[in-house]
Parts: sequence; C-alpha cells; structure tokens
Amino acid sequence: MDELINTVSQKTGLPEDKARVAVDAVLNFVKSKLPESVAGQVDSAVTGESAKGSSVAERLGGILGKKSA
Repeated sequence: MDELINTVSQKTGLPEDKARVAVDAVLNFVKSKLPESVAGQVDSAVTGESAKGSSVAERLGGILGKKSA
C-alpha cells in the first residue's frame, strides 16, 4: 500500500498523510461496489500479499482481468 500512497503523493503533491487518507477513501469506495470475494482480493493486491514483486497496478489489473504483456 505504501507504493500506492507514494505514487498518489508524488503525482498530486499531497503530503504522505493526506495521500494515505485519499487512498483509503478510494479503496473503501471501490470495495463497497464489489462482491466481498473480489473486495478481499483488492486488499491482498494493495498490501502485496498476492504477488510479491509486482506493482500495485499490475496486481489490480490482474484482479480486474487485465493481462500483463
């Protein structure tokens, strides 16, 4: 999750604590719109539990059915 927070902070200019709040809000919103089984996969992807060495974007893309090249 730190990778995602750092990316948001860098791209928006938000301090890390504000970026963390923004990321948490977005993730909670997205998870509330998904079935519970998929929401759990989002947590795993963002925390890195599902695929060490992959970027957050790659892990989330895999959950959403996007194949990596």
